[in-house]
Amino acid sequence: MTSNAKTVLDIKNLNIDIHLEEGVLTPVRGVNLELQENETLGLVGESGCGKSLTCKAILGINSQNCKTTGQIFYTGKNGERKDLQRMPYGGKAIRAIRGKEISMIFQEPMSAFSPLFTVGHQLQEIVLLHVTKDKRAAKDLIIKSMNRVGIANPEKRYQQYPHEFSGGMLQRALICMGLACSPRILIADEPTTALDVTIQAQILDLLSELQRTSGMSILYITHDLGTVAQLCDRVAVMYLGKIVETASVQEIFHNPIHPYTIGLMGSIHKIGGTKDRLFSIKGSVPLAMNLKNRCSFYDRCIYRKTNPCNGPEPGLTPVTENHYAACYLPQTSLKEVN
Repeated sequence: MTSNAKTVLDIKNLNIDIHLEEGVLTPVRGVNLELQENETLGLVGESGCGKSLTCKAILGINSQNCKTTGQIFYTGKNGERKDLQRMPYGGKAIRAIRGKEISMIFQEPMSAFSPLFTVGHQLQEIVLLHVTKDKRAAKDLIIKSMNRVGIANPEKRYQQYPHEFSGGMLQRALICMGLACSPRILIADEPTTALDVTIQAQILDLLSELQRTSGMSILYITHDLGTVAQLCDRVAVMYLGKIVETASVQEIFHNPIHPYTIGLMGSIHKIGGTKDRLFSIKGSVPLAMNLKNRCSFYDRCIYRKTNPCNGPEPGLTPVTENHYAACYLPQTSLKEVN
């Protein structure tokens, strides 16, 4: 991104605590992220690292037992900067933004729709709320949107119920809902997981096209590093509730610094590669409760040293311009695991 790019979303020191009988679970710990205008930022990491909770916090739709602190600044089209964290959960201010200016594609299509209403009725609701009160115009807009995301015979599908859709078709309907109001920011949480590769490619092309024509910014959550390479401008790598590395997509793929990022890159199958077995990160993600004040990746890191890695948990520090990593050992190289 250019140095004069406009920041549309600025997350500062975001923390999420969940109080359980066993203690306080902290799945998101001090997250700092910036999303620029007309940029696609990839947020990657293992399941359970806090990606979805972070993104739901932007819209204020996490469950009531999630205590969220920090600041989430959104800059609207008029240039006004608002702290979404200060807006009441169900207030008019956040509801005017949620779904219209900031929209989200969820990753669970089988449970996202009510079985009591047709898919078209549920898709139409967001258009009637944010775009037009004319039901005919809203229906026409939804049918066009359904056609764009690859739903065949959209006039018929509009009248059908969720149980008449396959999982992949429901995923496409979710994407249709997220794009219906032409949002300024689109949060896409594993939006193509249930789709075959052909439709997946069509959806990625559609997102790229919409971004080019409207200047939309995309926060893209995924495990698929191939998709990241194709779609994203920058990448933020998340582990155990923290951002451990962030850089341009080219820098992340060619010069990963954090051992966790290196492990992710080493586990990618390469066409024509000679390795019989892909690299695997040993161990599993620990529970985000009663964590020691040291590097969160310490127990799984193949490069760790007692000193300094066993010291206080490192924060993001600059490696090169616009490349930051939370690691005491910046000399680590991808060559060591290839």
